[in-house]
Amino acid sequence: MPTKRAGDGHNVAVTRSGPPQRARATLVAVLVASALVLTACGADNAKKPAAAKPSAPVPSADVDVPSGVTLTKAGTALKFGETATVAYEQNSQRSSVLGLTVNSVAKGRIGDLAAYQLDPASKKSTPYYARVQVKNLGTGDLSHAIAPIYAVDSTNALVQAVSFNNTFTQCPSTTLPAGFTAGKTANLCLAYLLPPGRTLVEMSYRPLQQYEPITWKGTITQPEVKKPAKKKKKSQP
Repeated sequence: MPTKRAGDGHNVAVTRSGPPQRARATLVAVLVASALVLTACGADNAKKPAAAKPSAPVPSADVDVPSGVTLTKAGTALKFGETATVAYEQNSQRSSVLGLTVNSVAKGRIGDLAAYQLDPASKKSTPYYARVQVKNLGTGDLSHAIAPIYAVDSTNALVQAVSFNNTFTQCPSTTLPAGFTAGKTANLCLAYLLPPGRTLVEMSYRPLQQYEPITWKGTITQPEVKKPAKKKKKSQP
């Protein structure tokens, strides 16, 4: 199934509110609202049944796969908490084998970013927070690399995690840590901002567009409903 670049991807500048006399800390969230849209197949292709089982391994390219490590096949559908083993090549100099686990996803509220100044488009978006674990099962150093996990929204678009240049305590959404070498594990919270009218459907690892993605699905935690405070009854004299 082909992919194409969507035209509505954009960068969102977010600035923390603060006293005017002080230098304001800035926070930049990079939102790829529809970085890759998985377009619907043509009418002829729509009649063909989808493959029932994953049939091909994701290519390892120039990644050194340790002996005894088996890569997860392209098209594998996983549940939250299950691990995919993938050969990840950020570029020709930086690659390794990773164990990727999406443990949970929670829907947030745009009010979570109330301490920041949002542009009009961002004010209408919906944040989602994914708790993921990344293990370096290979031999490469992926210090400060981006965790290669995307959200898939209800329009079948891949959404990249946002990145901040200061700390968003609820979900920092950082890159892999320094010194992320063989045997290291990182537990991350990745934040995704989805445009209005869209919901998060699943999480995805898809290194090359010609291969079916490895996906994770599960129950998405909804934000707690805040009950209005009860009014105190006035005591009778």
